[in-house]
Amino acid sequence: MTTVGVGMVGHAFMGRAHSHAWRSVGPFFGPPLTPVMAVLAGRSADRAGAAAKALGWAAVETDWKELLRRDDVQLVDICTPGDSHAEIAVAALDAGKHVLCEKPLANSVAEAEAMAAAADRARERGVRSMVGFNYRRVPAVTLARKLVDEGRIGTVRHIRAQYLQDWLADPEAPFTWRMDRDRAGSGALGDIGAHIIDTAQFITGQSLVGVSALLDTFVPERPVPDGGTAQVTVDDAALFIGRTDAGALATFEATRFATGRKNSLRIEVSGSSGALSFDLEALNELWFYDRNEDDETGGFRRIVVTEPVHPYAGHWWPPGHILGYEHTFTHQMADLLTAIADGADPRPSFADGLQVQRVLAAVADSAAARRWVDVEGSH
Repeated sequence: MTTVGVGMVGHAFMGRAHSHAWRSVGPFFGPPLTPVMAVLAGRSADRAGAAAKALGWAAVETDWKELLRRDDVQLVDICTPGDSHAEIAVAALDAGKHVLCEKPLANSVAEAEAMAAAADRARERGVRSMVGFNYRRVPAVTLARKLVDEGRIGTVRHIRAQYLQDWLADPEAPFTWRMDRDRAGSGALGDIGAHIIDTAQFITGQSLVGVSALLDTFVPERPVPDGGTAQVTVDDAALFIGRTDAGALATFEATRFATGRKNSLRIEVSGSSGALSFDLEALNELWFYDRNEDDETGGFRRIVVTEPVHPYAGHWWPPGHILGYEHTFTHQMADLLTAIADGADPRPSFADGLQVQRVLAAVADSAAARRWVDVEGSH
């Protein structure tokens, strides 16, 4: 097999990002499998048809179950809200289709467990699955993981992670599905908090084993198009502390009320002999501190992560020509296609997604009970 037919479910924000990645991964990365954008599924024939034409998909289905029956689809890309992830992913895996599913993996631990179990069953038949934590594929973040693995900052002692946005700071901002617990599972916690949990664990190679948390909803009602209001049933902000399985201390903040911050995923890792710092709003830069350098000139230094030796960067432009948000999805597709061709398990796996889901559940439980909560499965 030299090609893989892709069927994508959903065509809004993430669908556009994934479509761009499927179009660009072949020309820039030349993966061992060439993706064919076979079919896009959406509930409205008119909207899905317009999206397919604009984004480069060959055909349209209005029922995702029909997509699974098509012989020209070998991989299902799930870009829908979280309430449908489990049903689509389990059905696709059981039908023998490879699956890429957007984060967070599910809306509950039970759903994520069912998805991970389906992935385990499918793996025995050579069917692969991956959850889309795309920030692992920022070249600076991947380099940070490499430096930690190489011992360049010594023993990890502190992790400080934030994801700061402000698109809900205006109380008149309209109600969307992201504010509905039934559809989204949680608010800032699952939407952006899941990213910093995964990114922190990815960079350090350590897993959170316990948390103590606070959640808050600052604006309990939002306007809807008909002139009324709808109840906000998710958190607007999440704060928690945690400890990893290697004993490091961690602090996390996820909010959509950080006035003036647009998309600032920040992470700093302090070790016994150095430190690393990253901010998504400057995603081509990694800041590195080597404690063993001379005191006279020592300090954090900026690494512009665009050299051919840096992760992924050599596939794109000459050194110094920066990359953007959209490139992380292309990197994700390249790694997934390579893993499928090699018969290997791509990462992050559904098991990784389940672990993040368990952290999210522990955070919610801790905030509700106002006490320390151990992460399920961590002991």
